Amino acid sequence: MNDPNGFSYYRGQYHLFYQYNPYDTQWDAMHWGHAVSHDLLHWSYLPAALAPDAPYDSFGCFSGSAMELNDGRQLLLYTGVRKEGGDKAKEFQTQCVAVGDGVDYQKYEKNPVLDMDDLPEGLSPYDFRDPKIWRRPEGGYRCVVGARRMDKRGVLLLFDSDDGFRWRFFSILAENDGRLGLMWECPDFFPLDGKHVLFVSPQDMLPEGFEYHNGNGTVCQIGAFDEETGKFHAEFDQAIDYGIDFYAPQTLLTPDGRRVMIGWMQNWDTSKNTGYEDRQWFGQMSLPRELSIRNRRLYQQPIRELALYRGQPVEYKNVPVSECMTLSGVEGRSVEMDIQIRPEDAANPYHKFTMRFAQDDQYYSILSYRPHESLLKIDRKFSGSRRAYIHQRRCQVADRSGEIHLHVILDRFSIEVFINDGEQVMTATILTDPSARGISFEADGKAVMDITKYSLFSEE
Repeated sequence: MNDPNGFSYYRGQYHLFYQYNPYDTQWDAMHWGHAVSHDLLHWSYLPAALAPDAPYDSFGCFSGSAMELNDGRQLLLYTGVRKEGGDKAKEFQTQCVAVGDGVDYQKYEKNPVLDMDDLPEGLSPYDFRDPKIWRRPEGGYRCVVGARRMDKRGVLLLFDSDDGFRWRFFSILAENDGRLGLMWECPDFFPLDGKHVLFVSPQDMLPEGFEYHNGNGTVCQIGAFDEETGKFHAEFDQAIDYGIDFYAPQTLLTPDGRRVMIGWMQNWDTSKNTGYEDRQWFGQMSLPRELSIRNRRLYQQPIRELALYRGQPVEYKNVPVSECMTLSGVEGRSVEMDIQIRPEDAANPYHKFTMRFAQDDQYYSILSYRPHESLLKIDRKFSGSRRAYIHQRRCQVADRSGEIHLHVILDRFSIEVFINDGEQVMTATILTDPSARGISFEADGKAVMDITKYSLFSEE
């Protein structure tokens, strides 16, 4: 599985569709998988919603989104891909529609609803994909679709529709000036805390300091939207996730008004070279995250429903940390930890704090913090990988005189670290067998730690 698709709320349930190959653990013959949930944490699988079985999507049903229509049906708006040209075949990408009742879906007889004839002049029909739909307050629908110019720079197109089936070009919402990679995939666009937010997943980004090191990564732009002209004006930008494995996020608005995001917990540079090609599954989603804007930045927190599935807390206060140590009751592979770290003596700050997790006698992964550089690092090179693929990523965090707050979610094959109340997040997958449950702490110098640990779900 890869990109989340059609992340939506319909008929009293959350729906998550996703890019899915039912026949192999490698990318091919992309369908839309389908799962539903009452709380965004417990998911039940339904039959695949879309299969590449029509001439216009014979090479794959690529990413898209979902919306409830005025007549109560659920509309899926997705990219259909076909190949033409014999030995030098090219992929033609068009936007297509299916409608259904939350379980079964029927493709629209007039597909595709947007094709190369709907593109402004100078844009490529080979990179035109990933529509994200929303309802306009005054009625009707809008969607944003990723496209590119012939020089490979990304362009985001805004389309209007009265009924979800007949679409017309409205404006170029935003475009890439060349600074943020090339093609912009998987756009999402929404209002949040008095601003408008644009998510894109650019290809082939160059790093800027400690931003945008994933090459094919994620970008959040915060700014203002002119409804009349259909133009978005970015004021600030940042990475959405600073770890290794996070791509193609999509958001929904919950019935109680929260903006919640989920992303594919992988990236294209590592997903084809794990050394574990014999596994029976590949690909997973991030924990759903609640979004807000503070201090001109995107903040993220684990969804509050997670607190309903905590076991009894294990709590320690003012623990001195120097040599490698463990704490009774602090272990596991489906756990939540709230960790506060600070110098024991402000005049003699520690040089490095390290937490090892998913640890046994042979394997472990590392989360480490160097306060004098304000650098937090994830490192999984000793996690059992059989290949020399990407093992670590560093993140520049706020300088708080050696203090840092880490909210850590460990799942069986992943870690998500929410830094300083969600100001930044680092996500990574790990392949270590779940029997490796150890967690240990160490400091170069003298640090003090407060920690609260909860087992999650059936971990206990």
